[in-house]
Amino acid sequence: MCVCVCVFSGSEPPSSPQVVEDGGEEDEEELSGGEEADLRSSSGRGSLLTRRGITLRVLLKDGLVEPGDGVLAIHYLGKNFVGDLLNDGKIRWVETGQIFNSPSAWATHCKRLVNPAKKSGCGWASVRYRGQKLVQYKTTWLHKYQPSADMVRAQQNFRFFLTMVDVMVSRRTDRERIPVRYCTLGTRDAARDPHTLVELSAFSAINRFQPFNVAVSSNVLLLMDFHCHLTTSEVVGYLGGRWDTNTQLLTVLRAFPCRTRLADRDSASAVEEEICQNLFMRGLSLVGWYHSHPRGPALPSLQDIDSQMDHQLRLQGSNNGFQPCLGIICGPYYHGNQGVASTITPFWVVPPPEQRPNDHGIPVAVEVTYVQDNFLTSDVLNEMMLLVDYYRTAPDLVQFSQYWCPDTTMMDKIKVG
Repeated sequence: MCVCVCVFSGSEPPSSPQVVEDGGEEDEEELSGGEEADLRSSSGRGSLLTRRGITLRVLLKDGLVEPGDGVLAIHYLGKNFVGDLLNDGKIRWVETGQIFNSPSAWATHCKRLVNPAKKSGCGWASVRYRGQKLVQYKTTWLHKYQPSADMVRAQQNFRFFLTMVDVMVSRRTDRERIPVRYCTLGTRDAARDPHTLVELSAFSAINRFQPFNVAVSSNVLLLMDFHCHLTTSEVVGYLGGRWDTNTQLLTVLRAFPCRTRLADRDSASAVEEEICQNLFMRGLSLVGWYHSHPRGPALPSLQDIDSQMDHQLRLQGSNNGFQPCLGIICGPYYHGNQGVASTITPFWVVPPPEQRPNDHGIPVAVEVTYVQDNFLTSDVLNEMMLLVDYYRTAPDLVQFSQYWCPDTTMMDKIKVG
């Protein structure tokens, strides 16, 4: 480490408009006008609306569609249905005057008239606005406000990550854990210690190719390693970067240390919000996470493997698209390390074979290209100072005047480790 910071239903017309709310299995989440206004005013335009939260009211307010008579239509099994789009985003069926809260509610109702066995209406894909499917307007909205939608997903992912990592707080760091080979694990056993360390396999050993390439910035390594050196307790942080679907390259550009205790749920939400905002402002996506094994091997435990598998599924992306999630373990003070430097272990988890669904996922080593940055950025340096301030009075702060080995102090190690 080259930088040292000074530490310390019928069709008869009703007598009055009937509002139909049941949209079947595919009904979208509908928000009241007041709720939409509260969401927008508190977090910016559309920032809390996911794909399922985008309603006709949202499209109307953002000018993608306009109210009008006969502008909506459904064509199903040779039958045509025409609807009016009202100012409040509801739909009035021209034939009966019935009012429907959502495209799904109207589509389900109409399709059941033709086919009573129909359970859902797939409203956004079935209803057309001026000849074009509504789902295309929803996609246009997402493209127009994509940063906000990405931020929502990032917030959801952070909530998931933060609720997962606090289970690691019970892990003991005062005894050596001997890693086991994956092939010795067999089927999941509730009696097995979840902190059991597992050796990594190579992709080639399981007859696979690494499905993506990874490039990691040297500033990411510096900040991550510095964070892990400051305390004898486990730490966790997130990785921001970009995923290029064309080149299948995952680029890790920034580390975001969590300045909080793993079990401190009270401060977790504030940390989550700060990191999420930092990602958003830099135009980065959440691409992975890191944590430390302060005095043990930088290998995943059974608990880490399950967490990583969950993270991979969580970050898989919308429409079941593929986006990798990189896990990194840093072992700063393990005496089995080769030399003074920390051991940095990037890993991924391959799902178990289909014929053995009750096995653990297979932890595999990820080949990474490390990219040397030309200089230490000011935001990384600032983050290092914030970490120093956070741990300065902590009882588990590393005593840097003590010796890590007979001829190397903890301070000497952090300068180069």
